[in-house]
Amino acid sequence: MITFKNVSKEYRQSGRESVALDKITFKIQPNEFVSIVGRSGAGKSTIIKLLVGEEKPTKGQIFFGSYEVNKLKHRELPAFRRHIGVIFQDFRLLEKKSALENVAFVLEAEGYPQHEIDDIVPQVLDLVGLKDKMHKFPAELSGGEKQRVAIARAMINRPDVIIADEPTGNLDPLNKWEVIRLLNKINELGSTVLLATHDKEIIDSLDERVITLENGLLVSDEAHGKFTV
Repeated sequence: MITFKNVSKEYRQSGRESVALDKITFKIQPNEFVSIVGRSGAGKSTIIKLLVGEEKPTKGQIFFGSYEVNKLKHRELPAFRRHIGVIFQDFRLLEKKSALENVAFVLEAEGYPQHEIDDIVPQVLDLVGLKDKMHKFPAELSGGEKQRVAIARAMINRPDVIIADEPTGNLDPLNKWEVIRLLNKINELGSTVLLATHDKEIIDSLDERVITLENGLLVSDEAHGKFTV
């Protein structure tokens, strides 16, 4: 499903070049649960930006199904990104919309008829345990509840891949494990999950594939990996 082939990414700052990724190669199969780990600055966020087409590699190729992501034009990105749901550490909810409206907004933007939206959104909010909070606004929700709204929003159109970028970074331990439980559930329902994190406790508990980055290099790729950096 996803292939990074000899991918490098360099940035130029103040006339100097810095290497964010150096000749990264890996493949991710459909329905895998893969964690990308490494210290801050190792290259985790750069991989995500390249995968969603937010940035282009300096060298190399990135494939997502039939798409060669690095060759996509700006006008082609919206259709491509419908295959991907992204969960952010800082939630990125619309403060003036309720939980239901935040999730429905995705389907509205894609042109779903209202009767389908009215049917689908409550089901997904129920799945993430927010049936009784769907009419609450972000300011009325806890951090864990906000993240569950963000998860519902990411999975609402059943994307092929869910990318979770440090999704537990702002959560207490109880809510942290609830988010991981939901990511496992999403994976069981058929979506590939790509988790970027530096949380050793989570990685060591998952017993799933772990890709480890260090200073822009891929230093290990283990089917049942542990946190080693």
